[in-house]
Amino acid sequence: MEFWLGGFCDAGEYVGLAQAAERLGYDTLTVSDHLFHADFTSRYPYSRTGEPPYDATTHWPDVWVTIGAMAAVTSRLNFATNVYVAPARDLFTVAKAVSTAAVLSANRVRFGVGVGWCADEFRQTGQDFHTRGRRLDEMLPALRTLWRAGPVEHHGDRYDFGPLSIAPVPSEPIPVYVGGDSDAALRRTARFADGWIGNRIYSEDRLSELLERLSAHLAEYGRKLGDLRVIAPIAAMPSPSLYRKWRDRGVDGTMAAPWRLATEEEKRRCSGLALKIATMERFAEDVIARM
Repeated sequence: MEFWLGGFCDAGEYVGLAQAAERLGYDTLTVSDHLFHADFTSRYPYSRTGEPPYDATTHWPDVWVTIGAMAAVTSRLNFATNVYVAPARDLFTVAKAVSTAAVLSANRVRFGVGVGWCADEFRQTGQDFHTRGRRLDEMLPALRTLWRAGPVEHHGDRYDFGPLSIAPVPSEPIPVYVGGDSDAALRRTARFADGWIGNRIYSEDRLSELLERLSAHLAEYGRKLGDLRVIAPIAAMPSPSLYRKWRDRGVDGTMAAPWRLATEEEKRRCSGLALKIATMERFAEDVIARM
Protein backbone atom coordinates (compact mmCIF):
# COMPACT_ATOMS: atom_id res chain seq x y z
CA MET A 1 0.00 0.00 0.00
CA GLU A 2 1.35 3.40 -1.00
CA PHE A 3 0.81 6.30 1.39
CA TRP A 4 0.40 9.65 -0.37
CA LEU A 5 0.33 12.94 1.53
CA GLY A 6 -2.22 15.56 0.55
CA GLY A 7 -3.69 18.67 2.08
CA PHE A 8 -3.32 22.43 2.18
CA CYS A 9 0.12 23.72 3.20
CA ASP A 10 1.80 27.07 3.22
CA ALA A 11 4.34 27.32 0.41
CA GLY A 12 7.25 27.58 2.83
CA GLU A 13 6.38 24.24 4.44
CA TYR A 14 6.76 22.02 1.40
CA VAL A 15 10.53 21.54 1.42
CA GLY A 16 10.58 20.52 5.10
CA LEU A 17 7.49 18.39 4.56
CA ALA A 18 9.19 16.55 1.68
CA GLN A 19 12.31 15.85 3.73
CA ALA A 20 10.21 14.46 6.59
CA ALA A 21 8.02 12.40 4.24
CA GLU A 22 11.07 10.76 2.70
CA ARG A 23 12.59 9.99 6.11
CA LEU A 24 9.32 8.49 7.40
CA GLY A 25 8.58 6.18 4.48
CA TYR A 26 5.74 7.96 2.67
CA ASP A 27 5.59 7.20 -1.03
CA THR A 28 4.32 10.40 -2.64
CA LEU A 29 3.74 14.02 -1.70
CA THR A 30 1.03 15.82 -3.63
CA VAL A 31 0.60 19.46 -4.59
CA SER A 32 -2.79 20.89 -5.60
CA ASP A 33 -3.47 23.43 -8.31
CA HIS A 34 -5.40 26.66 -8.65
CA LEU A 35 -4.33 29.85 -10.39
CA PHE A 36 -6.01 32.49 -8.26
CA HIS A 37 -8.79 33.19 -5.78
CA ALA A 38 -11.73 35.44 -6.58
CA ASP A 39 -15.43 35.85 -6.05
CA PHE A 40 -15.94 32.93 -8.41
CA THR A 41 -18.93 32.78 -10.70
CA SER A 42 -18.51 29.00 -10.81
CA ARG A 43 -20.12 26.89 -8.11
CA TYR A 44 -17.74 24.62 -6.20
CA PRO A 45 -19.12 21.12 -6.91
CA TYR A 46 -17.97 19.35 -3.74
CA SER A 47 -19.79 21.29 -1.03
CA ARG A 48 -23.46 21.76 -0.21
CA THR A 49 -23.19 25.53 -0.31
CA GLY A 50 -21.19 25.75 -3.53
CA GLU A 51 -18.45 27.59 -1.68
CA PRO A 52 -14.89 26.20 -1.77
CA PRO A 53 -13.23 25.18 1.53
CA TYR A 54 -10.50 27.81 1.22
CA ASP A 55 -10.18 31.57 0.94
CA ALA A 56 -7.91 34.27 -0.45
CA THR A 57 -5.22 33.54 2.16
CA THR A 58 -4.85 29.88 1.13
CA HIS A 59 -1.55 29.21 -0.62
CA TRP A 60 -1.60 27.71 -4.11
CA PRO A 61 2.10 27.67 -5.08
CA ASP A 62 2.96 26.79 -8.65
CA VAL A 63 3.02 23.01 -8.58
CA TRP A 64 6.04 22.49 -10.86
CA VAL A 65 8.23 25.08 -9.14
CA THR A 66 7.32 23.48 -5.81
CA ILE A 67 8.06 19.96 -7.03
CA GLY A 68 11.41 21.14 -8.40
CA ALA A 69 12.34 22.57 -5.00
CA MET A 70 11.29 19.40 -3.16
CA ALA A 71 13.07 17.13 -5.63
CA ALA A 72 16.33 19.00 -4.96
CA VAL A 73 16.33 18.00 -1.27
CA THR A 74 15.12 14.38 -1.63
CA SER A 75 16.22 11.28 -3.52
CA ARG A 76 13.43 8.69 -3.13
CA LEU A 77 10.13 10.50 -2.53
CA ASN A 78 7.71 10.74 -5.47
CA PHE A 79 5.65 13.82 -6.31
CA ALA A 80 2.18 14.11 -7.81
CA THR A 81 -0.24 16.84 -8.75
CA ASN A 82 -3.64 16.34 -7.15
CA VAL A 83 -4.75 17.44 -9.59
CA TYR A 84 -3.35 19.74 -12.28
CA VAL A 85 -5.96 21.53 -14.37
CA ALA A 86 -4.12 20.94 -17.63
CA PRO A 87 -6.83 22.12 -20.08
CA ALA A 88 -6.73 25.59 -18.48
CA ARG A 89 -3.29 25.89 -20.11
CA ASP A 90 -1.95 25.49 -23.61
CA LEU A 91 -0.48 22.12 -24.57
CA PHE A 92 3.17 23.17 -24.84
CA THR A 93 3.27 25.02 -21.51
CA VAL A 94 2.02 21.83 -19.83
CA ALA A 95 4.38 19.56 -21.78
CA LYS A 96 7.51 21.58 -20.99
CA ALA A 97 6.75 22.12 -17.28
CA VAL A 98 5.92 18.47 -16.55
CA SER A 99 8.82 17.15 -18.61
CA THR A 100 11.32 19.44 -16.88
CA ALA A 101 10.07 18.45 -13.42
CA ALA A 102 10.31 14.77 -14.34
CA VAL A 103 13.91 15.21 -15.52
CA LEU A 104 15.01 17.24 -12.48
CA SER A 105 13.43 14.72 -10.10
CA ALA A 106 14.97 11.69 -11.87
CA ASN A 107 11.58 10.29 -12.93
CA ARG A 108 9.79 10.86 -9.61
CA VAL A 109 6.81 12.79 -11.04
CA ARG A 110 3.28 11.37 -11.29
CA PHE A 111 1.09 13.56 -13.52
CA GLY A 112 -2.28 13.81 -11.75
CA VAL A 113 -4.69 15.62 -14.03
CA GLY A 114 -8.31 16.70 -14.16
CA VAL A 115 -10.64 18.92 -16.15
CA GLY A 116 -11.26 21.46 -13.38
CA TRP A 117 -14.48 23.04 -12.21
CA CYS A 118 -13.69 26.78 -12.20
CA ALA A 119 -14.72 28.53 -15.42
CA ASP A 120 -13.15 31.76 -14.11
CA GLU A 121 -9.64 30.29 -14.45
CA PHE A 122 -10.24 29.20 -18.03
CA ARG A 123 -11.62 32.62 -18.90
CA GLN A 124 -8.46 34.34 -17.63
CA THR A 125 -6.10 31.96 -19.45
CA GLY A 126 -8.01 32.17 -22.72
CA GLN A 127 -8.97 28.48 -22.82
CA ASP A 128 -12.48 27.25 -23.60
CA PHE A 129 -14.14 25.89 -20.47
CA HIS A 130 -16.90 24.04 -22.28
CA THR A 131 -14.56 21.89 -24.41
CA ARG A 132 -12.12 21.12 -21.60
CA GLY A 133 -12.98 17.41 -21.39
CA ARG A 134 -12.65 16.79 -25.11
CA ARG A 135 -9.41 18.78 -25.21
CA LEU A 136 -7.97 16.81 -22.30
CA ASP A 137 -8.85 13.55 -24.06
CA GLU A 138 -6.65 14.64 -26.96
CA MET A 139 -4.09 16.42 -24.80
CA LEU A 140 -3.08 13.26 -22.91
CA PRO A 141 -1.87 11.26 -25.93
CA ALA A 142 -0.34 14.44 -27.40
CA LEU A 143 1.63 14.99 -24.19
CA ARG A 144 2.91 11.44 -24.23
CA THR A 145 4.07 12.04 -27.79
CA LEU A 146 5.88 15.26 -26.82
CA TRP A 147 7.60 13.52 -23.89
CA ARG A 148 9.39 11.15 -26.28
CA ALA A 149 12.86 12.01 -27.52
CA GLY A 150 13.38 13.14 -31.09
CA PRO A 151 11.17 14.92 -33.61
CA VAL A 152 7.51 13.99 -33.10
CA GLU A 153 4.19 15.07 -34.55
CA HIS A 154 0.52 14.93 -33.73
CA HIS A 155 -2.39 15.76 -36.02
CA GLY A 156 -5.75 15.85 -34.26
CA ASP A 157 -8.95 17.84 -34.05
CA ARG A 158 -7.68 20.27 -31.39
CA TYR A 159 -3.89 19.97 -31.48
CA ASP A 160 -1.84 19.87 -34.65
CA PHE A 161 1.95 20.09 -34.61
CA GLY A 162 5.22 18.75 -35.87
CA PRO A 163 7.60 17.49 -36.68
CA LEU A 164 9.21 19.13 -33.61
CA SER A 165 10.83 18.22 -30.33
CA ILE A 166 11.08 19.54 -26.79
CA ALA A 167 14.02 19.09 -24.45
CA PRO A 168 14.66 17.92 -21.86
CA VAL A 169 12.49 14.81 -21.84
CA PRO A 170 12.59 12.13 -19.12
CA SER A 171 14.30 8.79 -19.55
CA GLU A 172 11.13 6.94 -18.47
CA PRO A 173 7.43 7.45 -19.32
CA ILE A 174 5.63 9.85 -16.98
CA PRO A 175 2.76 8.02 -15.23
CA VAL A 176 -0.59 9.71 -15.88
CA TYR A 177 -3.21 9.61 -13.11
CA VAL A 178 -6.69 10.93 -13.86
CA GLY A 179 -8.62 12.46 -10.96
CA GLY A 180 -12.36 12.60 -10.45
CA ASP A 181 -15.31 10.27 -9.93
CA SER A 182 -17.79 11.36 -12.59
CA ASP A 183 -18.57 8.91 -15.38
CA ALA A 184 -16.55 11.09 -17.75
CA ALA A 185 -13.53 11.02 -15.41
CA LEU A 186 -13.75 7.25 -14.88
CA ARG A 187 -14.10 6.69 -18.62
CA ARG A 188 -11.08 8.92 -19.24
CA THR A 189 -9.15 6.94 -16.64
CA ALA A 190 -10.05 3.65 -18.32
CA ARG A 191 -9.10 4.91 -21.75
CA PHE A 192 -5.90 6.86 -21.11
CA ALA A 193 -4.52 6.56 -17.59
CA ASP A 194 -1.89 4.61 -15.69
CA GLY A 195 -3.72 5.36 -12.45
CA TRP A 196 -6.78 6.92 -10.80
CA ILE A 197 -6.89 9.41 -7.92
CA GLY A 198 -10.10 9.81 -5.93
CA ASN A 199 -10.98 13.48 -5.59
CA ARG A 200 -12.66 13.33 -2.17
CA ILE A 201 -12.70 11.17 0.96
CA TYR A 202 -14.93 8.15 0.32
CA SER A 203 -16.96 6.02 2.67
CA GLU A 204 -16.21 2.34 2.23
CA ASP A 205 -19.59 1.73 0.59
CA ARG A 206 -19.03 4.61 -1.82
CA LEU A 207 -15.54 3.37 -2.66
CA SER A 208 -16.89 -0.12 -3.42
CA GLU A 209 -19.43 1.39 -5.81
CA LEU A 210 -16.77 3.54 -7.50
CA LEU A 211 -14.44 0.60 -8.06
CA GLU A 212 -17.32 -1.32 -9.65
CA ARG A 213 -18.02 1.58 -11.99
CA LEU A 214 -14.35 1.99 -12.81
CA SER A 215 -14.01 -1.74 -13.50
CA ALA A 216 -16.96 -1.60 -15.90
CA HIS A 217 -15.39 1.27 -17.84
CA LEU A 218 -12.04 -0.52 -17.92
CA ALA A 219 -13.70 -3.62 -19.37
CA GLU A 220 -14.93 -1.52 -22.31
CA TYR A 221 -11.28 -0.92 -23.23
CA GLY A 222 -10.10 -4.47 -22.57
CA ARG A 223 -8.52 -3.58 -19.23
CA LYS A 224 -9.05 -4.56 -15.61
CA LEU A 225 -8.58 -2.88 -12.24
CA GLY A 226 -5.17 -4.47 -11.77
CA ASP A 227 -3.92 -2.61 -14.83
CA LEU A 228 -4.20 0.70 -12.90
CA ARG A 229 -2.65 2.19 -9.78
CA VAL A 230 -5.70 3.12 -7.68
CA ILE A 231 -5.22 5.87 -5.07
CA ALA A 232 -8.29 6.26 -2.87
CA PRO A 233 -8.80 8.43 0.23
CA ILE A 234 -10.91 6.43 2.70
CA ALA A 235 -13.27 7.94 5.29
CA ALA A 236 -12.36 5.66 8.16
CA MET A 237 -9.91 5.80 11.05
CA PRO A 238 -6.48 4.85 9.71
CA SER A 239 -5.26 1.39 10.66
CA PRO A 240 -3.12 -1.35 9.10
CA SER A 241 -6.13 -3.68 8.94
CA LEU A 242 -8.19 -1.09 7.03
CA TYR A 243 -5.52 -0.63 4.39
CA ARG A 244 -4.74 -4.35 4.11
CA LYS A 245 -8.43 -4.99 3.40
CA TRP A 246 -8.57 -2.40 0.63
CA ARG A 247 -5.21 -3.44 -0.78
CA ASP A 248 -6.70 -6.90 -1.26
CA ARG A 249 -9.65 -5.30 -3.09
CA GLY A 250 -7.47 -3.53 -5.65
CA VAL A 251 -6.59 -0.23 -3.96
CA ASP A 252 -2.86 0.45 -4.36
CA GLY A 253 -2.60 3.55 -2.21
CA THR A 254 -4.43 6.05 -0.07
CA MET A 255 -4.26 9.78 0.59
CA ALA A 256 -3.37 10.87 4.11
CA ALA A 257 -3.15 14.22 5.88
CA PRO A 258 -2.20 13.14 9.43
CA TRP A 259 -2.25 16.71 10.74
CA ARG A 260 -6.02 16.73 10.34
CA LEU A 261 -6.13 14.11 13.11
CA ALA A 262 -3.79 15.98 15.44
CA THR A 263 -4.47 15.37 19.13
CA GLU A 264 -5.05 18.23 21.53
CA GLU A 265 -1.71 17.45 23.14
CA GLU A 266 0.06 17.71 19.78
CA LYS A 267 -1.67 21.03 19.10
CA ARG A 268 -0.53 22.37 22.46
CA ARG A 269 3.07 21.34 21.85
CA CYS A 270 3.54 22.69 18.32
CA SER A 271 1.96 24.25 15.24
CA GLY A 272 2.61 24.78 11.54
CA LEU A 273 5.24 22.56 9.96
CA ALA A 274 6.29 21.13 13.34
CA LEU A 275 2.72 19.93 13.97
CA LYS A 276 2.51 18.36 10.52
CA ILE A 277 5.76 16.47 11.05
CA ALA A 278 4.76 15.31 14.54
CA THR A 279 1.51 13.83 13.23
CA MET A 280 3.29 12.31 10.23
CA GLU A 281 5.69 10.60 12.63
CA ARG A 282 2.81 9.14 14.64
CA PHE A 283 1.02 7.94 11.50
CA ALA A 284 4.23 6.37 10.19
CA GLU A 285 4.79 4.52 13.45
CA ASP A 286 1.19 3.40 13.94
CA VAL A 287 0.32 2.54 10.34
CA ILE A 288 3.10 2.54 7.76
CA ALA A 289 5.61 0.58 9.87
CA ARG A 290 2.98 -2.08 10.57
CA MET A 291 2.00 -2.75 6.99
